[in-house]
Amino acid sequence: MDWARLVSRIPVYRHIKNEMQKRSDIRSATQLLQRINAAAFIEQNLRGNPKYDDARRLARHEFSVFSQFGEDGAIREIFRRIGETNRFFIEMGVGDGLENNTAYLLAKKWRGIWVEGNSKHITSIRKTFAEQLKSGGMLHSSEMISAANVEQVLTSFLIPDEPDLLSVDIDYNTHWVWQAIVSVRPRVVVIEYNAIWPPEDDWIVAHDDAAQWDGTSHMGSSLGALCRLASEKGYCLVGCTFAGSNAFFVRQDLVGTLFCEPYTAENHYEPPRYFLYHTPGHRRGWGPFVAGSHFNST
Repeated sequence: MDWARLVSRIPVYRHIKNEMQKRSDIRSATQLLQRINAAAFIEQNLRGNPKYDDARRLARHEFSVFSQFGEDGAIREIFRRIGETNRFFIEMGVGDGLENNTAYLLAKKWRGIWVEGNSKHITSIRKTFAEQLKSGGMLHSSEMISAANVEQVLTSFLIPDEPDLLSVDIDYNTHWVWQAIVSVRPRVVVIEYNAIWPPEDDWIVAHDDAAQWDGTSHMGSSLGALCRLASEKGYCLVGCTFAGSNAFFVRQDLVGTLFCEPYTAENHYEPPRYFLYHTPGHRRGWGPFVAGSHFNST
């Protein structure tokens, strides 16, 4: 007896199947509408806004390959202006490796270190990026990073004193972790900021190495607080993602007149526009590929 055909004739089964198909269609239509609305919003409020006419601003250069918002494009533009040296990155809080600020650089033959404390993500990284881990193109640490252990983690690796890029996106203690890093002086730093706070506010979550993000707005620090810390460390704020998620800092000795002045939180602040979250239409993947002769250049 063909049980599958028999079950398919049961009215309840047909009803459930039809409802599931409807929900799938609605979900697909909703995602498409979100992408259309986001594209229209960007066209009207970014490309149509004279604020961004200054070619030194980063927002117009944004695009996403593996980043959540426009970080891939902004990072590429920064290094187009200041140049590359060792093409070495450090990223803390990389998820499963398929959605972060340095996977695009890894694809372009940069080398670096990923730090990720989630055991599920570590398992995915070891599987997906087995080739890069085996070749030494990428190293990783499974530590749950904090201000108390970040220096110990970094000094356990052979890292250039001045790596090209540091990215920190660990949600809760981001500010305190960057403050604790003293063994390396990255040329560029990408740091998540809490955009609900106005740029002039100097707000930081209380220091607690054991604290984890609870999914609320109580996390990280304001852009103003990050700018104060950056100044103490010798960095200038040169831009923020249009979505209001990450801030880009360049070391003071490299800035010159390459970016939009003044290098203040008030000038470069972008409010939270998380609805612009990158939705490429296909789930991100990683695998063997063949690149053209110009692919490796930033």
